[in-house]
Amino acid sequence: MSIRTLLATSTLATLASALVLSGCASSQHADGHSNGDHGPITKAEVQAAQQAWGQGIVDISRVYAETGDAKARATEHINSMYAYNDTIVLFKPTLAADDQFRGSFDEALSYFIGREGTEDTGFGIQGWTNVRFENEGIYCGEDLAMAMGNYFFTGPDGKDTKVEYSFGYVRGGDGNLKIMLQHSSVPYGSWK
Repeated sequence: MSIRTLLATSTLATLASALVLSGCASSQHADGHSNGDHGPITKAEVQAAQQAWGQGIVDISRVYAETGDAKARATEHINSMYAYNDTIVLFKPTLAADDQFRGSFDEALSYFIGREGTEDTGFGIQGWTNVRFENEGIYCGEDLAMAMGNYFFTGPDGKDTKVEYSFGYVRGGDGNLKIMLQHSSVPYGSWK
């Protein structure tokens, strides 16, 4: 065996071991559930999760307008849609500059309903009446699904705001898809 072949084999073995040890190659969740219990993630599941996420944003706005107390609905939305209880969540909201990343439940809640003394004015309480997804593409695997495209938020005036997104989904311990990655940004040049 040549040195080149030996190094390549050794490097591949090292990478494979690292993936297995880090859990990246595993379909087992921290709670012991296996994605195999539910089968591979499907495109229909991703689309249903997108619809549920959009409805959650609309519901937060509606509850805020009707009763002023959107915290309970936002809490339900985060708990049902995000994987904070299952794995790391990589969340970069659209309107976040000072605190760009929201790696905890409390940071996500602050973004959705606002918090005095922060940049968070409450994205979820802006009066949204509809959220529509236009997927550029959806990738579905055994343990992970990814979607990228544009979503449109309809405001109280009936006008749409276009936002670019990338979402990553894993199956939560309850068997439902949960967001473990969300990156949203306004289209290039729209802030000028």
